[in-house]
Amino acid sequence: MNNKLDNLNQRIGARIRIEREARHWSLSDLAERAGVSRAMVHKIERGDSSPTAMLLARLSGAFGLSMSKLIARAETQEGRLLRREDQPIWVDPESGYVRRHVSPRSDIPLDLVRVELPAGAEIPMPASVYAFKRQLIWLLSGELVFQEGENRHEMAAGDCLELGPPADCVFKNESGETCIYLVVVMSKA
Repeated sequence: MNNKLDNLNQRIGARIRIEREARHWSLSDLAERAGVSRAMVHKIERGDSSPTAMLLARLSGAFGLSMSKLIARAETQEGRLLRREDQPIWVDPESGYVRRHVSPRSDIPLDLVRVELPAGAEIPMPASVYAFKRQLIWLLSGELVFQEGENRHEMAAGDCLELGPPADCVFKNESGETCIYLVVVMSKA
């Protein structure tokens, strides 16, 4: 899986460059819009650095894309059936957070992402990730605390939450076991 993950990180870096160039943005333009350093954007585009979840969230938010859509665009798979073994998996090198893009690449404005959040992990997401999107979080197993701006949602297995207006958010696993949840991302057309 390491080679597969490195390959995905390289494709993500290449996709970030494509998205940036399609908008006629310089490295500095993207860095400023995402609130990250120019050097870091350059390292990621070259595949010299594995992006963290927070960094990917900032970059995708600058493009007006969800992380799911950015990762899906990095994949070359086409077709209506995306087999489990072909679903892109990305691991946050900082937290061990594992995200599997479940839905096939298509024109349907919906993405399904399965996430495994290790015990004690916290994944912050800036409000820009939620602009132009509607999202649901369905907790499949374990416990999840979702901090949405000032609102704290404590979720148990089976609970489903619709996110409100864009706000800075944090996914937290305060328990001693990995939690697994599904994120449904619907793009507003």
